[in-house]
Amino acid sequence: MPTAPTYPGVYIEEVPSGVRTITGVATSITAFIGRALGGPVNIVTRVQSYADFERLFGGLWTESTMSYAVRHFFQHGGSDALVIRVFNPDVAALAGPVATIDLTDGGGPAVTVLRLEGANPGTWGNALRATVNHDTRDATDTNLFNLIVEELDTPGGSQVVAAETYLNVSTDAADPRFVTSVLAETSRLVRVSLLTDRPAEDTFVSNDDGNDGIPITEIEIEGSSADREGIHALDEADLFNLLCIPPLDRASNVPDSTLAIAAGYCQSHRAILITDPASSWVDVAAATTGVNDLRTAVGNSLAINVATYFPRLMMADPLNENRVTAFAPCGAVAGIMSRTDAQRGVWKAPAGLDASFSGVQAYSYKLTDDQNGILNPLGLNCLRTFPVNGNVVWGARTLAGADRLASEWKYISVRRTALFIEESLYRGTQWVVFEPNDEPLWAQIRLNLGAFMQNLFRQGAFQGSTPREAYFVKCDSETTTQNDIDLGIVNILVGFAPLKPAEFVIIKIQQIAGQIET
Repeated sequence: MPTAPTYPGVYIEEVPSGVRTITGVATSITAFIGRALGGPVNIVTRVQSYADFERLFGGLWTESTMSYAVRHFFQHGGSDALVIRVFNPDVAALAGPVATIDLTDGGGPAVTVLRLEGANPGTWGNALRATVNHDTRDATDTNLFNLIVEELDTPGGSQVVAAETYLNVSTDAADPRFVTSVLAETSRLVRVSLLTDRPAEDTFVSNDDGNDGIPITEIEIEGSSADREGIHALDEADLFNLLCIPPLDRASNVPDSTLAIAAGYCQSHRAILITDPASSWVDVAAATTGVNDLRTAVGNSLAINVATYFPRLMMADPLNENRVTAFAPCGAVAGIMSRTDAQRGVWKAPAGLDASFSGVQAYSYKLTDDQNGILNPLGLNCLRTFPVNGNVVWGARTLAGADRLASEWKYISVRRTALFIEESLYRGTQWVVFEPNDEPLWAQIRLNLGAFMQNLFRQGAFQGSTPREAYFVKCDSETTTQNDIDLGIVNILVGFAPLKPAEFVIIKIQQIAGQIET
């Protein structure tokens, strides 16, 4: 604030520059929803390598198409994923789905005084064991004990893959080291379900009563908004850019109605849904019918946030003696998008010779140029094989990219660039709220948003050779009238000239006639 001079001399004032840097958001954080061998249920968990996924969710599992999709994502250049495990309990099972360990008082007959249960459902909990000793800080305190929980490689196995040690935990609820609270807050492996007394010194093994439930359905994927389950668990995430929902299992596709719900969720969160070809898309005719049915189910207004790829990938399955098996492409495509973003920017179409697959031996259906020419105008992105260049993504359209729709969001790169700008400006202009709504504020807005757009222009994100041709930021008395000011509204108009991919390269050849002497 201005200094009030009281004595003769020199005063120093720091004048705010008005510069508030707008930072571009991440562009390829990918969310995966599906079944897993272990891990928290209906909770968003961030993993930044496949090793993280193996540690937290158990790694590859034959029944989990999501586990393969996550593996393909990191294999193809992905670096940041959000995983949501959903679970469908087997109501007919006699026990479970959470494994338990009964810790007894050591008497005869032994009485269970502490029951531990797996932190989440699954047969993984059958490989848990717990060891108790009484070598505590106060031998006279009969409430204290030490607890070691171990996860073995297999039930009854000898190799420890994870271990947790809890010293001086107590059976007294008033103690800061109350065992129930300590495990609930810090343990990744177990929780307390029963506690009546201190357990005896011994090693206790799982009751072998955990189970993996039954195959998931669209109900688990769609979840509950009120309970933040299924797709709505992403409400807890700060940001995601891509969403992959792999097939429910190897024989069941995600219904179009569920994909429509997911597309709506993605649009409200400025993200792109990557969808897979159904198992019934065995040829061009089936793919043509399938993509049209999907667009009808999703609706043209939501189709701008959906990208669909065909056919499936033929890759070695490590859990099936490396036999070649068909896999949904969503995880691999998301990885290629992430890699393209890092190397070239979100404005580069994730397709072309650089958008190559790794470990793909073939496709479930081999497309020709003519067949590609049937599917591309429908907004279905084709995966192609070319001599020398190998297996690549050969399509860059949204589901709204069908020629007949003439959508301005025809191309994935254009749509993703717009979403990137929208999210960055949304987060970067929060400081504007409650500021005095007049020309000084508008000038600051023009300065800061203009600097952000200029930086993108320098990176080659827009068409045009000059900033005037590439973008504009307008915020003044024309965009914000006195009536807007009275209503507490400031209007900011941002425009940009997007880069569009060169889909069709036409080379014209003309024969030059020889010199004719006259």
